[in-house]
Amino acid sequence: MNVLDLVMIVGAFALILIGAELFTNAVEWFGHKLGLGEGAVGSVLAAVGTALPETTIPVVAILFTGGGSNDVGVGAILGAPFMLATLAIGVTGVVVLLARNRRATGTTLAVDATVVGSDLQSFALAYLIAIGAAFLPANPTWPKLIVAVVLVLLYARYVKGHLDAEAALDAEGLNPLRLRRLDRGRADLIHDPRLRVVILQMLLGLVAIVGGAIAFVSGVTDIARSAGLDEVLLALIVAPIATELPEAANAVLWIRRGKDTLAIGNITGAMVFQASIATLVALVFAPTAWTFGPGTQLAFASALIAFMSAGVVFLPMLRGRGLHARGLLLGGAFYVAYLAVVAFEISNG
Repeated sequence: MNVLDLVMIVGAFALILIGAELFTNAVEWFGHKLGLGEGAVGSVLAAVGTALPETTIPVVAILFTGGGSNDVGVGAILGAPFMLATLAIGVTGVVVLLARNRRATGTTLAVDATVVGSDLQSFALAYLIAIGAAFLPANPTWPKLIVAVVLVLLYARYVKGHLDAEAALDAEGLNPLRLRRLDRGRADLIHDPRLRVVILQMLLGLVAIVGGAIAFVSGVTDIARSAGLDEVLLALIVAPIATELPEAANAVLWIRRGKDTLAIGNITGAMVFQASIATLVALVFAPTAWTFGPGTQLAFASALIAFMSAGVVFLPMLRGRGLHARGLLLGGAFYVAYLAVVAFEISNG
């Protein structure tokens, strides 16, 4: 194990946390300035921003590494929704439990069921269509291009729904902008910063998140490969753990401040993005690799686990019984169970 890799991992993790703090603070102000609600801010703006690190892995693997890395790219695409629906949800549950004494609602999450329900419905529809495309014949590939177009249209409809359906964020509930001191023109701008300063902080936070995630993945991958781990395991399990850190970091920050809809929406919105937009990389540029068959069954099984975890965790909320920390922990249980299966299959492969 290289000491330099460990130093890189620690530094990258710190950079992700700093970036997440800047980004979450700025994206709330951005939403307020544009008159957007919590769903649009958490499920669209924050979700797309924090989904960028894990999206870079299949893009690089499929578009820039060569055909031999298509399987790695497919594994990374499938691993992202799986990690969000299991590990990220489970980590959020742990954070709620740890912060229960400082939260007005304790271990119960005060989420907007309409916002989260919309995310889950969009995720289920998009991911079912994307996974269904894997059962199409490998050739000809044009039917998968049609599926890609359908997914783009579904995501556009999803975004429009969030932009149209909600009230604006209340400025009274926002923390002061971290870079507010850059607004030196008038004293009142410190408490109501100009949009350009908000955008600057949001971009700085996003750059820190993406840069930190890429460095984290590099360090984790080097350590994993030096330990002799299989590349499919790296793509499906190891790399997504690293790239889901932005969502987890955002969830920690928002949960601690009692902004539960933003925290959960960031995760469920990222699930929608990964199911509908990230899968386009495989459907368009590696359609023959996006196929259920020998060698890919284990990877595509992660989609089934993602559906099961999301259903078990959120079904009580959709039935009006609320969302609780212990229910979120079930997502982590699904992750552990699947990880054990993957480890067993690889060790006996």
